[in-house]
Amino acid sequence: MKYYLIAGEASGDLHGANLMKSLKKQDADATLRFWGGDLMREEGGTLVKHYRDLAFMGFMEVVLNLRTILKNIDFCKKDIEAFNPDVIIFIDYPGFNMRIAAWAKKKKIPTHYYISPQIWAWKEGRIKTIKRDVDRMYVILPFEKDFYEQKHNFKVDFVGHPLIDAIQEFPAVDDADFRKKNGLNFKPIIALLPGSRKQEIKKMLEIMLSVAPEFEEYQFVIAGAPGQEESFYGKFLTKTNIKLVTKQTYELLSVAKAALVTSGTATLETALFKVPQIVCYKGGRVSYEIAKRVIKLKYISLVNLILDKPVVTELIQHDLNKKRLSEELHKILDPVTRNRIFLDYYELEQKLGGKGASDKTAELIFASL
Repeated sequence: MKYYLIAGEASGDLHGANLMKSLKKQDADATLRFWGGDLMREEGGTLVKHYRDLAFMGFMEVVLNLRTILKNIDFCKKDIEAFNPDVIIFIDYPGFNMRIAAWAKKKKIPTHYYISPQIWAWKEGRIKTIKRDVDRMYVILPFEKDFYEQKHNFKVDFVGHPLIDAIQEFPAVDDADFRKKNGLNFKPIIALLPGSRKQEIKKMLEIMLSVAPEFEEYQFVIAGAPGQEESFYGKFLTKTNIKLVTKQTYELLSVAKAALVTSGTATLETALFKVPQIVCYKGGRVSYEIAKRVIKLKYISLVNLILDKPVVTELIQHDLNKKRLSEELHKILDPVTRNRIFLDYYELEQKLGGKGASDKTAELIFASL
């Protein structure tokens, strides 16, 4: 079979790579062509476009880059037609993928969506186009199945969360070896996960690192995004207790005592590694004001959304400042707070379902074809 996959972000690259691995187990003759990143490329097949050339953050950034986005959509359609796949597998990235799905449905190409667009957060009206243009939907959050089936009468498959597999299968990390390899000392580590796009990394790191001088007994270690050059981070390495590691985010979380994390999938990854965290978000003023009016959620982090309670502190926009960040970091370094967070993290893991999300999805896709 011929499979065409589209992922537009770092998290989609991870989940896409694991799905590709599972598809190859199901279908020994699988031919894979995809939009994604380095992890998907390692699984073989043909990388058409890297996600670092696709990621635009915020409403204004999308508007300013609309011409590029439209060119990419047109190119993608032509590439799919030339490849003539048996199925297209969309991985999150809804602004782009839903446009391709609408076109593909008219072309009678099977459309499968792995990792639902977060229409439960905003743009719930998209359910009409999903029901029209998506043949099969595979959801990874427990509340999404009820959202689709009970609220909108659209059958979906809950396959569990793929991060469970990715993290449980991740090999144990030797703390001393990791530190030696990366030139780190033996002070406790505070991991910084500032995101994957240049815009957000710059904005987040300036705030996250503002507290570094106050915590000299710790070392702040930045998780370099796989799509960014090491040289980009040079300007942030201004203190002796600030370091950078690249392409080693899971290794870093394995040995970290606490973490400052930009909202997104990384908040869930950090929780599954059992690292107490502060969730950070600061967008452009216009983008934030628009988002505040259209997103109707109590929380922004997946950890709090899934458990429906404030397990991890969220510092959003004006609350994300040096004073608040310092106060909250002191709290999550306190043993009493840490024990409470660990118990909540255990509950989170139970709600996410068992192992095998990628295998279950690959089985369902292959069986449907």
